[in-house]
Amino acid sequence: MQVFWLSVFFAVLIWSGINPKDYFTWILEVAPALIGLVVLAFTRRSFPLTPLVYGLILLHCIILMVGGHYTYAEVPLFDSFKGWFGFERNNYDKVGHFVQGFVPVMIAREIVIRKQVFNGNGWMNFFIVCFCLALSAFYELIEWLVAELSGTSAEAFLGTQGYVWDTQSDMALALFGAMVGLVLLAKLHDRQLQVQ
Repeated sequence: MQVFWLSVFFAVLIWSGINPKDYFTWILEVAPALIGLVVLAFTRRSFPLTPLVYGLILLHCIILMVGGHYTYAEVPLFDSFKGWFGFERNNYDKVGHFVQGFVPVMIAREIVIRKQVFNGNGWMNFFIVCFCLALSAFYELIEWLVAELSGTSAEAFLGTQGYVWDTQSDMALALFGAMVGLVLLAKLHDRQLQVQ
């Protein structure tokens, strides 16, 4: 499993880094995946995660790397969706923000269950969804800071495409992704946690 995970991660990373649309944007978009890889390497033995969570993290990394290669506003498949569905913009970034809730909610769930932070599921679910929304807001603040510090060169990183409610819709999608992740994956996650 570990060899497969690393093979996929590095294959997509190398592909992503070959002639990306913009190297500055590529670095900004791929950096979270690389940071995640380092964190996973350091915690692999002391706090191994369930296969489900490792798979979700890999999926999130792939989404980041694809977005880094093309920029989120120019992923070709999602350009095609504009014509097929009448979208006014390339919505690949919206997939990324949905996953920004869908994946971290399961990481947070695994940590708080294994560390026995909560006594029941009600408060646990509330707080891990709140964590995902806070993480999304923090990411939006980072995007704003990068835009302020780098000026127009951050437009590809921001990917707003002229949409005035981009920041708010990004956070709403992360919130929705977190709730969907809990509903769809909690039982499977519980089964995998029992095996660990």
